[in-house]
Amino acid sequence: MELNLQPLNLPSDNVRPFVIAGPCSAETEEQVITTAKQLAGKGCHMFRGGVWKPRTKPGGFEGNGEKALPWMKRVKEETAMLVATEVATPEHVELALKYGIDILWIGARTSANPFAMQLLADSLKGVDVPVLVKNPVNPDLELWIGALERINGAGITRLAAVHRGFSSYEKKLYRNAPMWQIPIELHRRIPALPIFCDPSHIGGRRDLIAPLCQQAMDLGFDGLLVESHCSPDDAWSDAAQQVTPDILDYILSMLVIREKVDLGEDLASLRKKIDEVDNDLIELLARRMRISRKMGEYKKEKGMTIVQPKRYTEILDKRGAQGSLLGIAPECVKNIFEHIHEESVRQQMEIINK
Repeated sequence: MELNLQPLNLPSDNVRPFVIAGPCSAETEEQVITTAKQLAGKGCHMFRGGVWKPRTKPGGFEGNGEKALPWMKRVKEETAMLVATEVATPEHVELALKYGIDILWIGARTSANPFAMQLLADSLKGVDVPVLVKNPVNPDLELWIGALERINGAGITRLAAVHRGFSSYEKKLYRNAPMWQIPIELHRRIPALPIFCDPSHIGGRRDLIAPLCQQAMDLGFDGLLVESHCSPDDAWSDAAQQVTPDILDYILSMLVIREKVDLGEDLASLRKKIDEVDNDLIELLARRMRISRKMGEYKKEKGMTIVQPKRYTEILDKRGAQGSLLGIAPECVKNIFEHIHEESVRQQMEIINK
């Protein structure tokens, strides 16, 4: 399905990055207005605030609900900023529009649920409002695209994606693994779709926001969705990943914004060299698979199982170490050889099942 997209038509649409900033949660009227005025003083054009905030486990602060929406309306009136909030149910949509919320975003847990996405899509029919769709919690590009298609199918043409990283079981540097290749592939498939980066949820720590913002700009992202609080350490939710408006202003001032358009003969020459190396890689892979098929014939003749776990582990460890010595991340090399091994097994299966 091809998306029917129109420009978001927001202030400073033609400036990278377009920044949407504000606290994780709209906690009190004073906190909302204080933060909004500080952000407006730094030139921010759009204020974000979480009104409905269900948490992973019950018992914590889960947002003020409708009570906070007049505070968001007051932000518009007193700062001239547009306002945005997350919606997860048709009732949220109805209330947000009632109080004049300018942009709606759909969270990662909701975008992972096609039933919930369809209910939201149905509630948005006939409405002209920009909608941002965060990636699902799990790294599933098709699920993300499906969520975007459902909203677009409801007639929402001012649409954008938000990359907030993906959940993982293991504890790592980032709260949510960036897995940049997924939003990159999304952009390749739907180049007209604006993509925002949410460095707060990817990093989970305020000291990671600056480098993540720069990475997003280097990858050509259109905007940033950043959590900013007038007193982050006192925040009622996600305190560790919020920054003050002053710090956010400093982070944005330090960003290096590169042109999206590539020009010049030097770049074309380097790309040609990459193409040549890629061709060599494909030929080497084909050669490796021919050897794998011969191994399949041998294993069939000797009655051996296809997968030899000890040998597989040895390959991953050895190739990862070799990659590290040559300046390539071991995890990257291991991932590549996992795919190569998967194809090798498939090739051998064909031989054995003949």
